[in-house]
Amino acid sequence: MLRFIRPRVPMATILLVDDNPLRASLRQSILERSVQDVVRASDASEALCLVELPEFARSLRLVITGNQMSAISGPEFVSELRSRLPLVPVLVLSTDPEDEREYEGIPRVFHSQAHSTDELRAVVTGLLRSAEKQSA
Repeated sequence: MLRFIRPRVPMATILLVDDNPLRASLRQSILERSVQDVVRASDASEALCLVELPEFARSLRLVITGNQMSAISGPEFVSELRSRLPLVPVLVLSTDPEDEREYEGIPRVFHSQAHSTDELRAVVTGLLRSAEKQSA
């Protein structure tokens, strides 16, 4: 009997995109206390490659990114992501409230200035619950 071995693709709930390894590790640790599956991408290019995998894209419930990244801006990344996944909510973490203007006209983008662990978990939990209700 032949058996086909498929590469294991994690059943992601959240895709965390952050080019700062220390901050990304901290955020991943915080999120994994509330959510089982958090997949981290080190930059926008890696994130866009991941969402091209059909199994990964189907399991994705939320993308979290920052507004400032080294190779591509947050709005450029979110626009590109939106062309591939129009319904997956995106949470943009930023310290500047003015950043929200850069995302006007891009659907299902949410902003947060969550500074504490509890604030970040609360925002993410709320977005995941809201997404579950809309998909049901």
